[in-house]
Amino acid sequence: MADQINSLEELGEAAGMADMAAAPEAVTREPVRDDLGRSYATGKRKDAVARVWIKPGSGKFLIRDNKGEFVDYTKYFARPVLQMILRQPFQVAGVTGQFDVMATVKGGGLSGQAGAVKHGISKALQLYDPSLRAALKAAGFLTRDSRVVERKKYGKAKARKSFQFSKR
Repeated sequence: MADQINSLEELGEAAGMADMAAAPEAVTREPVRDDLGRSYATGKRKDAVARVWIKPGSGKFLIRDNKGEFVDYTKYFARPVLQMILRQPFQVAGVTGQFDVMATVKGGGLSGQAGAVKHGISKALQLYDPSLRAALKAAGFLTRDSRVVERKKYGKAKARKSFQFSKR
């Protein structure tokens, strides 16, 4: 029993790795931008999909509506709660009013579309400036909310609701 290992250093020596304290190099992320200085990302929530472009600017925020025209986000998302959702990534990252946003949204309802745009903005901000990733990830904005409507099953009225039981 003399060959017993009592610490991590001894384990490293036994495994042939004399220097376990040397951690692997941290991943350095490069900014991802196109020729016009924009970053692009796709955000998703429920059935909604948002294509989002951000670039440095004065804080202009445009959403492409169903007619193909760009309108201000306060007109497209009239409810204050949805407008607050869209501003959250900029507030968490501390870059409020520094980026212009152009977004195209399809599918779902307004709430899902707002969540999709928020997800897209967060991913695009992280691609534009990788140093913002830690704050956005800690706030949970880079994680796609994967909850979707459950499909209807055969023999059921809805996804889980059964037809009324009849004894006779």
